[in-house]
Amino acid sequence: MIVDDITLPTGLKIGGEWRHTGRADIPVYNPANESLLTSIASADSQDAKDAIDAASRGFAQWRKTSPRHRSEVLRRAFHLMQERKETIARIITLEEGKTLNEARGEVNYASEFFRWFADQVVQMNDALSAAPNGDKAIMVTHHPVGVAYLVTPWNFPAAMATRKIAPALAAGCSVILKPATETPLTALYVAALLTEAGVPDDVISVLPSKSARSISDVMFADERVRKVSFTGSTEVGRVLLHNAAERVVNSSMELGGNAPLLVLDDADFDTAVEQTLVAKIRNAGESCIAANRIYVARQHYHAFSEALAAKMGALVMGDGTQDGVDIGPLVNRDTQKKVASLVDDAVAKGANLLTGGVQPSGAGYFYPPTVLNDIPDNADILYTEIFGPVAVIIPFDDEQAAIDAANNTIFGLAAYVMSSDTAHAVSVAKQLEAGVVGINKGVISDPAAPFGGMKQSGLGREGGYVGIDEFTETQYIGLDWPGCSQ
Repeated sequence: MIVDDITLPTGLKIGGEWRHTGRADIPVYNPANESLLTSIASADSQDAKDAIDAASRGFAQWRKTSPRHRSEVLRRAFHLMQERKETIARIITLEEGKTLNEARGEVNYASEFFRWFADQVVQMNDALSAAPNGDKAIMVTHHPVGVAYLVTPWNFPAAMATRKIAPALAAGCSVILKPATETPLTALYVAALLTEAGVPDDVISVLPSKSARSISDVMFADERVRKVSFTGSTEVGRVLLHNAAERVVNSSMELGGNAPLLVLDDADFDTAVEQTLVAKIRNAGESCIAANRIYVARQHYHAFSEALAAKMGALVMGDGTQDGVDIGPLVNRDTQKKVASLVDDAVAKGANLLTGGVQPSGAGYFYPPTVLNDIPDNADILYTEIFGPVAVIIPFDDEQAAIDAANNTIFGLAAYVMSSDTAHAVSVAKQLEAGVVGINKGVISDPAAPFGGMKQSGLGREGGYVGIDEFTETQYIGLDWPGCSQ
C-alpha cells in the first residue's frame, strides 16, 4: 500500500526482518467506505517465539546503552514523527476513520511521548543516603525490567503505541508490540520510523495477528518476557492478568471506562456545553475516556439538553479525509451495531431522542451524533461503555446523589466536572472514583501527566514522571560505607 508516495510495510517486523508469511493474512479496511486498503501478514506462535529471541538479544544490547544515547534516539523519533505528520495522519484516518484534523492531533500527542521520555531518561538517578541508625548506606538503583510485551487497541493506533514504547525504550527494555488487527499499518510505520531514528533492529518487533491468544500464550510461557502492558477492555484485561499470574509477570493495564460528566448548578453554561461536546465527540466517541453518563443539575437540564443536541446535530458526518467533516465513521460493523442497539434499547424503554438515532444506509460504518435524555433506569446504555457518538443526559437535584451515581460502576478511568467555582469543582473531583478527572476541560490527556484508572479500569500509570517506573525494577543495596554515620 502506498500513502504519500511512501510504500507502507505490510509484513511482520521481527528484529531486523520484515517477514511476509503468506498465510492467514489480515485484511485492513477503510471504515468510511468498507474498501480493502491492503492485507498484512498475520503472526503465529512460531513468529512470537522468534520475536522473543530477537527481543532477548536486543535487550542484552540496549540495556547497556547510556541514558544519553537512549534520550537522543527518542528525540530523533519525535522529530521524525513531526516531519512525517501528514503521512502518519493520513494512515490513521484511512484505517481508523477519524478526521484528518483529529489524526494530526493524535500524531502530535503520540510523538510527544518520545520527547517527554527523552527528557525523563536522563533524570533517572540512583540515590545514596545514610541509614537512620547509621550502620550502613542505602543505595537505590533502577534496572530495566526486561523484554516487554505491549498490546494496543485500535482507537488511537499511534498514541497508544508510543505511550508504551517510549518509556520502555527509555528504561532500557526491548519491546514486542501486538497492535489491533483493525489498525496495524500505523504501528508498522512507526516501528520503521524508530529503526530510522536509531533503535537497533532486535529492540523492537511488531506482531499483528488474527490469533491474539496464540501470541499471548507464547509470551506468558517464556521466562524472558518480564513485562506486559495492555490497553483494551476490562474483559480481556482479566484474562491477561490471569495468565500473567502463572509466572507473576509485571503487569500494567489500562482498561475500560464508563466516564461520568457532572454539570454542577454553578457551571458556566456555555463552557459546560462546549466542553461536554468535546469530551463526548472526540474520535466519534471511540475513546475510553469519552463522557458516557452526563449528569446535569436540574436548573440546567432542559436548556443543556437542547443546546448539546443542537451542536451535535449540526456536526458534519463523512469520510475523514474530506474537508469540512467533523466526525468520521466508527471503526467496524460490530461497533456500529453495538451503538445502534444501545440507542434502540433506550428509546424502546422510554428515553427521549433529541437528535440522531437513525443509522444511515449505504457504505461505511457511520452512526450519527445522537443525544438522549429522560433515560429509564433499566436502559442498557447507562451501564455499558458506549464507544460511539451518543450523549446520555441525566438530571439531578442533589449533588451528593449525583456523585454517588457517578461512582456506581465497576469502572474508574475518567470523569469530568463542570463548575465556575474552582474550589467547588476540585472538592467534587476528589470524591469521584476516577484516575483522571477534567475540570472544565473535555480533552485532558497529556504525556506529562500520569494516566490510568481505579477499580476495574486498570493497574499502573502511563505518562508523567511515573510512566518510566512501569518498566523498571527498583533495587536496594545495603552498603558498608565507612563514615556513613558521621
